Amino acid sequence: MTLRPLGTVREILESAGMGLSYAYEDLVFLEHNGFLLQFTDRSQEVLIHINEEAKEEDLAFSLTLLQGKAKENRMVFSRGSYYRLSQADEENIRIEFLPTEKSVN
Repeated sequence: MTLRPLGTVREILESAGMGLSYAYEDLVFLEHNGFLLQFTDRSQEVLIHINEEAKEEDLAFSLTLLQGKAKENRMVFSRGSYYRLSQADEENIRIEFLPTEKSVN
């Protein structure tokens, strides 16, 4: 089992003015739903996945800030893919990771 630097990621988020909402397995959900983070097999790398419903230009500043704060903490926050959220049942959500190219609905 790989140890994940959740404490460091939380510090990076807080220093960027963002809050961690929930962590589950390798995923980190933020207080807003424009993107989420995913730990990789490399302990110092995290993927940033963008919600397909988010306007990427609205997230550009936040993503750049987050990547800069990660670098200050000797981590790399790399661009992941897009994802889609849907309600699976009353208590669970479904996350679908999409191909790198943003889907057109």
